[in-house]
Amino acid sequence: MGLAMAAVEDLDYNSLPVFIALVEAGSFTAAAERLGCTKTRVSLQIRRLEERLGQTLFHRTTRQVQPTQAGEALYRRCRPLWSDLEAALGDLEEDRRALTGELRITAPEDYAMQALAPVVAAFGAEHPELQVELRGGDRITDMVREGIDVAIRLGWLRDSTLRSSLLGYFQQWLMASPDYLRRKGTPTSPAELSGHDWVAFMPLRSPLTWTFRKGEQQCRVQMQARLRTNATGVLREMLARGAGLSVMAQPSAEAEISAGRLVRVLADWQLPDGGIYAVYPPGRYIPARVRAFVDAFRASRQDTAARHQQHNQENPK
Repeated sequence: MGLAMAAVEDLDYNSLPVFIALVEAGSFTAAAERLGCTKTRVSLQIRRLEERLGQTLFHRTTRQVQPTQAGEALYRRCRPLWSDLEAALGDLEEDRRALTGELRITAPEDYAMQALAPVVAAFGAEHPELQVELRGGDRITDMVREGIDVAIRLGWLRDSTLRSSLLGYFQQWLMASPDYLRRKGTPTSPAELSGHDWVAFMPLRSPLTWTFRKGEQQCRVQMQARLRTNATGVLREMLARGAGLSVMAQPSAEAEISAGRLVRVLADWQLPDGGIYAVYPPGRYIPARVRAFVDAFRASRQDTAARHQQHNQENPK
């Protein structure tokens, strides 16, 4: 106990961000680039940390560095604490108003392109000292390990323990290509959908079960799908090439309708709205740069909704 306490008391805490960077980067070269220092410094700090703790923290090969069981355990305990410390220090600098550092955002690919890219471009121009990275992809990432500051997710959050804030809602539309409808016929009610080809989008909570509503009417349909995908871009292309019907988020669906590739089916029936969430990594603090971006994105959504409402009023159907 006394030796362990002495080791902790003598620990150089500057080695902890180096340790975290090496776990997340996976190599000394990548960790050095991330930290803006030399590989020699990274190696020296890690060696001193291992000597001080009396533990081997990494398995080293010529190409890759992997944490040992002890290293993985230390990382799981240290990473949230370090994130909290970084956020707390960031909060103290908020009064400076000039946002600095790095901001990493992830979102589904289509939504990142259509809704987030314009916001990121404007936000980056407004805060020139801030480096912003927008990653598009449907895969749910390990936010801590990949250094993600905020993830924009659509639909429903399967994990109720996630720290998140609801930013709004979006409609879901049933879509198909004109070619598919010419070949297979256009369904006139949800009950007919079970006999149609369906492309399942697997990240959804229930990709094959859908409930349609029209006034007081409600119809629950169980689909059969030979084709499945977990990527929005793949789903879009499959539908455009006549593979079948599926459900798309309204922003993506509107873009495909404008391009003439897809049409909306059963427009007089409503599907459940999906939620738009900002999801944060574990920790008590949300850095000022993250809060500022989420506020900017929320304001952009409100502006877009107001423009749509004005357009609909000026151009009634």
